[in-house]
Amino acid sequence: MADRTYRWLLISLAVFGLTADQVSKYGVFRWLYNGGQFGDVSRTGNEHDVVPDWFKLIAQFDPNAPVSEPPVRGLQTWSAPVMPRVNHGALFGIGGGQKGLANGTFAVVSVAAAVAIVVWGTRRSTARERGLMAALGLILGGTIGNLYDRLVFGGVRDFLYFYKVEWPVFNIADCCLVVGAGLLLIQAVFVAPAPEQPAAPVAEPAVAEAPKA
Repeated sequence: MADRTYRWLLISLAVFGLTADQVSKYGVFRWLYNGGQFGDVSRTGNEHDVVPDWFKLIAQFDPNAPVSEPPVRGLQTWSAPVMPRVNHGALFGIGGGQKGLANGTFAVVSVAAAVAIVVWGTRRSTARERGLMAALGLILGGTIGNLYDRLVFGGVRDFLYFYKVEWPVFNIADCCLVVGAGLLLIQAVFVAPAPEQPAAPVAEPAVAEAPKA
């Protein structure tokens, strides 16, 4: 009987996380660009209250940031003809003050993490762990989502803002990373690994008896 594998779960959640992240980023920034008519966000963007006094969508832009040549230009300007204001650091803006150096460093880290997750997910023992594969799938989707931003925009587009508690602005990829890391922690602490499947015994070839004299 073949071993049960959850590689499909890793791939599905990675694709879902990446798609949700990019669709939400492009969609929100395109909507809140509003034809370049900016509101009260330092005259650089717009915002929309989702839960008044608690949570809003916010999109800011940087007209002074240079736009690349085609074909990257099309990816950069689909939401707006100017570049979005981005976070050059990691989650919660860590290292954002270094701009180019921080973005390049975290891009390399993201590539290494994505490769490590793919290699880890191909292991037979890992593929039998449903919770582990779900965690790795979410982390992979979030990692690739923010990596895309770093390569195309030179930083990460953030738009989700819990302003009641002054929580740092974040995005869907960050949500995937946090949830995936939480599942990974639960898996490591509370879930016993699946037992190894015993290998099927190999039948020894029959030895023909020599004819009696």
